[in-house]
Amino acid sequence: PDFRTEWWYVTGWTTDASGVARGVQVTFFRNRPLVAEGNPSRFAPRQLVFAHAALAEPAHGRLRHDQRASRAMFDLAGADETTTRVWIGNWSLALAGERYVARIPAREFSLDLAFEATQPILLQGQQGYSRKGPELRQASWYYSRPQLAVRGRIVVGGRARDVEGRAWLDHEWSSEVMAEHATGWDWIGINLDDGGALMAFRMRDATGGARWTAATLRSADGSVRTYSPSEVQWTPRRTWRSPRTGAEYPVAWRVRVGEREFDVEPLMDDAELDSRSSTGTIYWEGPVRVKDADGQSAGRGYLELTGYAGRLDL
Repeated sequence: PDFRTEWWYVTGWTTDASGVARGVQVTFFRNRPLVAEGNPSRFAPRQLVFAHAALAEPAHGRLRHDQRASRAMFDLAGADETTTRVWIGNWSLALAGERYVARIPAREFSLDLAFEATQPILLQGQQGYSRKGPELRQASWYYSRPQLAVRGRIVVGGRARDVEGRAWLDHEWSSEVMAEHATGWDWIGINLDDGGALMAFRMRDATGGARWTAATLRSADGSVRTYSPSEVQWTPRRTWRSPRTGAEYPVAWRVRVGEREFDVEPLMDDAELDSRSSTGTIYWEGPVRVKDADGQSAGRGYLELTGYAGRLDL
């Protein structure tokens, strides 16, 4: 709780009995605003909690999403310091043994999903210390849980569907994740078809250039390699413009990590999430397919694009 910003990010692909693929996103944020810290009242906003949830369904054409925000107080909202348990009202994400359980009764849909660990924790950066810029303080503590086995139920349009699939969880905390001249970031978390996992990101400046890049690759044999900024390159291949905000997002990419190249294509172009009524940001977050240099399927995961509708302010 001493850190300014913390988040728990779950993203994944699910499939129902009819073979329909849907992307799911469940995100909880904790923020320490550094106001009213000396106020003894339990109503003082010493810690804030936000939550975003989204369902990506190509037949619908755009994201279904919802959001919440609250002060951390009483039993109404909070984040446990000893385990993964964060909640706002009846929205929650909690760890039970080796299973993360998300219960999200949103306005247009509901999620009741379990994400079971199948692999060890993947530490990002140098043993969990993930640099985000040229200065050491521009960093976060960061670990991932890739290749989570998903089972549960999605309700949309009054119809319940049992689903299963694969997901990815990120837990990250920091007090200065962005450099002063950074405007946003591009990020992928990919569950590779061979059982491996790939995380890559780049921090952008106002010109769209990369201020810092990094990647971590867990191979099928369990070995892990981290990549320096000179070994990671993001090249946009196609853009999509939002009809609502006018923001233009590069939704298709070629990402080079060391000697390997991956082509990233979205399941659906319109995955913009407008969270101005909670965290105050607009960003793109959607499921993607990944192919290797030979054009063969290599994995599935999520792409996040921030700072395209204005500088991201944490």
